[in-house]
Amino acid sequence: MARQASPMKQTRTRHSQAYKEEALALAERIGVSQAAEQLGLQPSQLYGWRSKQQQNQAGSEREQSLADENARLKRLLAEQAEELAIVKKAAAYFARSFK
Repeated sequence: MARQASPMKQTRTRHSQAYKEEALALAERIGVSQAAEQLGLQPSQLYGWRSKQQQNQAGSEREQSLADENARLKRLLAEQAEELAIVKKAAAYFARSFK
C-alpha cells in the first residue's frame, strides 16, 4: 500500500538568535512546556536550543580561561628572559674581573 503525502506539509522555520534567546528566557520564567505551547513550538526544540546555548557558553568560558593562561605564561616567559639576561651580564662581568 502506497503512502500518500499529506496535503498540509509543514516546512521548517528558521528562527533568529534573538527569538531563540527570548524564547529561552520565557521558558526559564514559566517552564519549557508552557513556553513551547505559547510560542507554538515543540518542547524538544526549546531543550535543543538551551543545550546548544549552554555548550556555546561553556566554549566561551573555556576560551577565556585558555586566553588567561596564555597571558600568564607570556608574562612568566618575559620575566625569565629578563632574569636570564641579568645572569648573562653578571657572568660576563665576573669573567672579566677574574682575568
